[in-house]
Amino acid sequence: MLASIIFVVLLVGAGVFFGKNIMRISGNIKLGKDLDRTDNSGERWKNMIRVALGQGKMTRRPIAGILHILVYVGFVIINIEVLEIIIDGITGHHRVFAGLGGLYDALIGSFEILAFLVWLSCIIFLIRRNVITIPRFHKPELKGWAFDDANIILVSEVLLMSAFLIMNASDAILQARGVGHYVEAGSFPISGLLVPLFDGLSDGTLIFIERGTWWFHIMGILAFLNFLPYSKHFHILLAFPNTYYANLQAKGQFTNLGAVKEEVEKMFDPNFDPYAAPPEGGEVTEPERFGAKDVLDLTWKQLLDSYTCTECGRCTDSCPANQTGKKLSPRKIMMDVRDRVEEIGEAAKKAKKEGKEFNDGKSLLGDYITEEEVWACTSCNACVMECPINIDPLSVIVDLRRYLVMEESKVPSELAGMLTNIENNGAPWQFSPTDRLKWADED
Repeated sequence: MLASIIFVVLLVGAGVFFGKNIMRISGNIKLGKDLDRTDNSGERWKNMIRVALGQGKMTRRPIAGILHILVYVGFVIINIEVLEIIIDGITGHHRVFAGLGGLYDALIGSFEILAFLVWLSCIIFLIRRNVITIPRFHKPELKGWAFDDANIILVSEVLLMSAFLIMNASDAILQARGVGHYVEAGSFPISGLLVPLFDGLSDGTLIFIERGTWWFHIMGILAFLNFLPYSKHFHILLAFPNTYYANLQAKGQFTNLGAVKEEVEKMFDPNFDPYAAPPEGGEVTEPERFGAKDVLDLTWKQLLDSYTCTECGRCTDSCPANQTGKKLSPRKIMMDVRDRVEEIGEAAKKAKKEGKEFNDGKSLLGDYITEEEVWACTSCNACVMECPINIDPLSVIVDLRRYLVMEESKVPSELAGMLTNIENNGAPWQFSPTDRLKWADED
């Protein structure tokens, strides 16, 4: 009874803590500007099912894709067993679904095979990240916590799957010996191979191992759940809404800024007087910022993208600017957005409690992302095409560029020269329109 009470307390505590983190992240995402992504619901559902549920873009890189699918399917299906563990923990029973008979045996057997495949895939992933030199795992932005995060998750999954199999191995021996309430149920094709390692142990030792791994397994899952909001692996949950709300427009189609359109329409309105006093009781409002300087100028979808980023580096690996040695890394762009919105979310909440207005004197552009990175982008959409969960780093880059051009009048000298030529000559080249066909007169 005491064990059940402790279990319930830990279960509820983990649920409450996870719920608070969900609310915190949801609040941060809602700091973004409004954006309507409710159109074409049928197409959006298909997109989510194909990309998030079906892992449709993962297999573009077959080795990593197949291994990821094994981990994804295995971890999701194995966690069906968590339902039984939770019921056992609350009620004090052992294998409460054992009454399903042959179906239960088939389920436990399939869980074990999947657990082994997850275990094996995670070991291979660890080797790929830490032994084999794969360039996208060793970029400058993937240092420190960003690199350790993946290793922590992979090691945790290896330990969780190991605990699951050891639990079943000791359980199988106790079942065969007819000890206590260890009813004979389940099929153990993988953990059965471990039985010789534990067969010589006493009943008390086996019960200790079985109970110890049972607690380690379920507490490890609850700890894993609460680690997700602090990890790139939060994409396990956010991949579904992120793919549903992804941009369905053709790649390369840029959006028009509503604020720019509004200002232009005013200037073309013959009745508009920019110097007129506001109507009585009215307020003078500043025009909306053109482009984005900080994360609060981005949309909620762009902020959702940043929290969904898996940091896999496929975007950066396929980026032509990055391949030529330029500083631009689409992965870093999304990581910077997430770091900045986290910083603002916490600081703004603290300032509000103190009755102060938040202003830390920093911004996304300049303090996190440099102008050099922004202008290195060729806007080719390779990063968008490669992302396995339809994140759009290009939209952030374009908004930062818009701010630089339309608010700060900053463009690289090469671009400034081209724009001047277009203005004066009607073409990017420094030739008069009257001289444009002179090449045809040459022999």
